[in-house]
Amino acid sequence: MVTGAGRGIGRAIAQRLLDDGHAVVAVDLDPDALGFTRTTAEPAIISVAGNAAEEAVTERAADLAEAAGTFAGWVNNAAAFRDAALHQVPAREILDLIALNVEPVVVGCATAVRRFSDAARPGAIVNVSSHQAQRPVRGALPYATAKTAIEGLTRALAVEYGPRGIRANAVALGSIATERYEAFLARQTLDAAARTEADLARLHPLGRVGRPDEVAAAVAYLLGDGSSFVNGAVIPVDGGRSVYGQDPEET
Repeated sequence: MVTGAGRGIGRAIAQRLLDDGHAVVAVDLDPDALGFTRTTAEPAIISVAGNAAEEAVTERAADLAEAAGTFAGWVNNAAAFRDAALHQVPAREILDLIALNVEPVVVGCATAVRRFSDAARPGAIVNVSSHQAQRPVRGALPYATAKTAIEGLTRALAVEYGPRGIRANAVALGSIATERYEAFLARQTLDAAARTEADLARLHPLGRVGRPDEVAAAVAYLLGDGSSFVNGAVIPVDGGRSVYGQDPEET
């Protein structure tokens, strides 16, 4: 099960799991983004169009996952980046923006835990977080707050459900070259785009932004048997950005 699987990181995760021989249920809010599941030669991918924050959607997806084989892993990737300043808008708007990113993860975890528990079998949950959970940047207050909550949820799940053989871990991402990133660069002049890329390179000790397939590899590890004793971990997949901690506003 992969939420937000229509584009970018989610799609890369789904493709990696398919390449590893797993059946995948791909959930995305945008039906058009799931078009690749209908054109791919891979028969083991099943699409579900709907809001991952709604239990009716996650339960339907879980039904399809169980029908496809042994249901063993759930990836909560669906997210949205929208910001608002605390001093400019009602607090309710800030709370709603936080919920926009937290609710799909809570709902997904709830469905996964119930299904794994009902089947009396182990399972793995991977939540997608951000370097901003530890080192927020200006202009991202709701997003950074949500990702911090997701990491806390991950640790709580590990403690609560580890005795049932259910592992919960998270990946905390740096800047990743998704379609949204490429579209952002394309809207700029050539000089501005070059400056943006140089600024982001300086923020990451490896000197570049990440690739979706690199995230997918980390997620596949956390879902697999090779990580069977990894539980409650938040693994940075950020090229060292979180340990460097340079403020992008000061570049």
